[in-house]
Amino acid sequence: MTSERDAVAETVRIEGARILATLIRTVGDVRLAEDAVQEATLAALGAWPVTGVPPQPRAWLTVTARRKAIDILRRERARPDKERDGLRLIELGGSGLPPDEVVHDDLLRLIFTCCHPALSPPTRVALALRTLCGLSPAQIAAVLLATETATAKRLTRARQKIAAAHIPYRVPGADELADRLPAVCGVIHSLYTAGHAPVDGHAAYDVDTCAEAVRLAELVHELLPHQTMPAAVLALLLLTEARRPSRLGEHGDVVPLDRQDRRRWDAVAIDRGVALLNDSLRRSHGQAEAYQLQAAIAAEHARAASYDGTDWTEILRLYDLLVSIAPSDAAGLGRVVAAAEAAGPAAGLALLADLPPNPRWHAVRAELLAREGRYVEAVRALTASLGGPATQPERRFREQRRDEFRQLATENP
Repeated sequence: MTSERDAVAETVRIEGARILATLIRTVGDVRLAEDAVQEATLAALGAWPVTGVPPQPRAWLTVTARRKAIDILRRERARPDKERDGLRLIELGGSGLPPDEVVHDDLLRLIFTCCHPALSPPTRVALALRTLCGLSPAQIAAVLLATETATAKRLTRARQKIAAAHIPYRVPGADELADRLPAVCGVIHSLYTAGHAPVDGHAAYDVDTCAEAVRLAELVHELLPHQTMPAAVLALLLLTEARRPSRLGEHGDVVPLDRQDRRRWDAVAIDRGVALLNDSLRRSHGQAEAYQLQAAIAAEHARAASYDGTDWTEILRLYDLLVSIAPSDAAGLGRVVAAAEAAGPAAGLALLADLPPNPRWHAVRAELLAREGRYVEAVRALTASLGGPATQPERRFREQRRDEFRQLATENP
């Protein structure tokens, strides 16, 4: 029975956005479509342990979700327009899965609906992570650094606003596209970031979530091949994802950059990411924006044959630019590391003092203190870093480093 339940969860996690996007196009109602997909999921949980997993799980869920939508619409007799949509669903129920190109278009419509300017930026991210990736309110709350209750309320208000404001379910016209792109790209980047911070914390990465973000970046780039921002976002994700195989050891433990086996990096993804970045930079006429700078930093790491061969001076220059146009805690910590590598740990510590402390801040500080031989302080900093949220692999790595620094403190009083 466990395997059947796992199959339901896996199918919904991977295919849920596609099913939902197509259903929203058909019924024109985000809430109704979500309810239908949820009821189809519950039906699968009840049926599959008895009948076995169907040969085409996605097709089973799609057809069942359509039928559940019809049931919901028929229960709402006071809405004759929705009843007509229900009859349309009956006709579609026997047609199987829509072609891939139709599903792609549906997903793009859903992306741009979630990123409508009438919605606030955090709401766009929350709604997209919920509808496009199927993340729970708890997972979304972790990404947005909010509470689960507040996130659930935000999602409810977003659905109500879409319905009340009659926000269209479509890809915007050329005149609207440029204004909507930053929100769309921000959502995709946030989705990829969510894959690097699984809420359950058992793994360092949610591989499927990261893959879904890359796929969505591909879709938007295909839609807008001459726009600089989608190309830069896709380049950033490809260059980052290319190094993932070497970031974990055999038992799922974190492997820091200086110890990674670069032979395991995906050379094809790196070449494509660099090509996309170069094309994006050519089109922007030298006026780099945040995603381009982040991709350029990732490209510098990807091009280096070894850790010692990394051009840290160039990476520091890029971080200086990034912090000047798009300051963030993550960019600030990256700049600290680059400064320490380019000019020594004291330079990194000086920059670190200007940033707000958080668990990663303490972890970075510990490494820089250790490089100065200040092992007792490094142990304290790592202990402080363990006081906040972290994945289990990351927590184990910090604990191991703390043990190493304790030993060094004993040997070098």
